[in-house]
Amino acid sequence: MQIAKRAVFGLIAGAALAAALPAVAQDKFPERPVTFVVPFPPGGPTDAMARILATELTRELGQSVVVDNRAGAGGNIGADAVARATPDGYTIMFGTSGPLAINHSLYKGLKYDPRTSFEPIIYVGYLPNVLVVRPNLGVNSVQELIVKEKAKPGALNFASSGNGASSHLAGVLFNGMAGTQLVHVPYKGTGPALNDLLAGQVDMTFTDILTAMPYIKSDKVKALGVATAKRSSAMPGIPTIAELGGNDLKGYDVSVFFGVVAPKGTPAERLKVLNQAFSRVLATDKVKQTFAAQGLEASSDQTPAHLGHFIKTEVDKWARVVEQSGVRLD
Repeated sequence: MQIAKRAVFGLIAGAALAAALPAVAQDKFPERPVTFVVPFPPGGPTDAMARILATELTRELGQSVVVDNRAGAGGNIGADAVARATPDGYTIMFGTSGPLAINHSLYKGLKYDPRTSFEPIIYVGYLPNVLVVRPNLGVNSVQELIVKEKAKPGALNFASSGNGASSHLAGVLFNGMAGTQLVHVPYKGTGPALNDLLAGQVDMTFTDILTAMPYIKSDKVKALGVATAKRSSAMPGIPTIAELGGNDLKGYDVSVFFGVVAPKGTPAERLKVLNQAFSRVLATDKVKQTFAAQGLEASSDQTPAHLGHFIKTEVDKWARVVEQSGVRLD
């Protein structure tokens, strides 16, 4: 009888082990292509960086990582699609300051909340903005610009790529901190704004350092300051606005950050796989050199917790600036 019981128990245990084996196999991730959503059109800096990452991640994960451009509404269409996607790790997004922070206060009726609708994966880094002016403006520093503006308030203007864009809000933040009254001139994109600056039709603009770099080097525009807490590795000779702007501009920091997120509820073990894969890719010489040449400042903290905290602080920061600007978009 005891022998029979042992045999039965052995059969049950064996069956349980056999049933568990497929479950373990099914838990392998990823087993199929991963969709990497970029909430902007093809051809821009965000898209270019995402495609570099996707190529390297494909090798790292052993599965295709496919870039899916879902542009529109300042990045909101793509972000909303990811927020509503199945939380299984197979849909992730390469987000930026707009959809992951600024748009929360800028757009009415946003269907997602960047603080609660996503699981953070990794903070990739940020692209510094830089304040550039037309060469014949007659100023050589941020302090000289402030003095000139205050001597005749409202006489100077700054171009942006559109209402609510980071280049617009950079000027709003500058006015609020420095006590200036620079007049905002919105354009439909960075290109038209920069073209009019080069033609001398506007006085200045805040734009990303990658776009501005060739014009700064050819003396077609004059760089007064980098709009970040520390100097840019790509152009270390340019001081920060905070350095030369006096106490009023201490802490002035406007940059475009890049982070990878997944839908809320994505399993922790899959987030860990993705975080580690991104970390390994970002540590390769190829990716480091490529991104550095584009002006990207890599993050020193690549933990998901860091990105999650950073998104929350950025949402709060830009809520105050948007309120000050008075701009709301539908």
